[in-house]
Amino acid sequence: MNQATLHSVVIPVFNEREGLTTLTERLTELAQKLLPDATEFIFVNDGSSDGSNLRLEEIALHDSRFKVLHFSRNFGHQIAITAGIEWATGQTVTVIDADLQDPPEVIAELVSKWREGFDVVYGIRRKRDGETLFKLWTARLFYRLIRSLTQFDIPVDTGDFRLMDRKAVNALQSLPERRRFVRGMVSWIGFKQAGVSYDRHERKFGQTHYPLGKMIRLALDGITSFSTAPLQLATWMGVLVALMSMGMGLWALYIRLFTDQAVPGWTSVILAVLLIGAVQLLSLGMIGEYLGRTYEEVKRRPIYLISTAIGFERDQK
Repeated sequence: MNQATLHSVVIPVFNEREGLTTLTERLTELAQKLLPDATEFIFVNDGSSDGSNLRLEEIALHDSRFKVLHFSRNFGHQIAITAGIEWATGQTVTVIDADLQDPPEVIAELVSKWREGFDVVYGIRRKRDGETLFKLWTARLFYRLIRSLTQFDIPVDTGDFRLMDRKAVNALQSLPERRRFVRGMVSWIGFKQAGVSYDRHERKFGQTHYPLGKMIRLALDGITSFSTAPLQLATWMGVLVALMSMGMGLWALYIRLFTDQAVPGWTSVILAVLLIGAVQLLSLGMIGEYLGRTYEEVKRRPIYLISTAIGFERDQK
């Protein structure tokens, strides 16, 4: 680690050109509150196609504290965070998105909490301006669901905006999985953790890069990375269907032996087949999800590729 760097700030970027100038100005002001000569800002360009790459290079050219990693293609938000953390040299590493919804000024509060002796300081979203009721409700549901399914504490109403001490960063880097759910991984490593509440702002530039499909994918990554509850659910559904089938069988036997009523065979058979088939397909889907993750892990491909690194000492050797 470069001892001259005390604070590293990692900023994943995907098509955020419109807001980069404002973001850079606010980060520069933030550096004055921290240590101007001991702070680095690492932009990770995740395959942007709107000219963000050129704007980032301009920023790095005018201020050596700003560094840039260009991915060879789009690898995803969680991978961009991972890359930035791996290339950071600071005693603390803070992750913040480039959309300015998480105010950069709050980083000073995270640092203050770190100085009290905490190894991980995460931002707790007190308010979430500009987000739909559907997104607010689903996010609230997801955080509480994953917290109930896992065997360790994942703070609710938090994102990836957090500060980590170097020892927490080193522990995080020892986790080898490819499908990353960084906020869950940071909770899993433990250490002394604390939260700082803040108001999340409305996005002013560009559009969200987490539509419903990506939100569902992230939720699946989070649940399957840290819990086997879906597999256990498949087992319990099998038990439930078996009990229901036994009940239907006993009922049909009773009707046959002790009454003169005809058993309506077609309807009951079709319903039973549909029910059992649905449970089987759902169970196979759950198993397939875990099997697919295992397949990706055993291939051992690198999780990202860097096309260009700007401003890093390791690249100049």
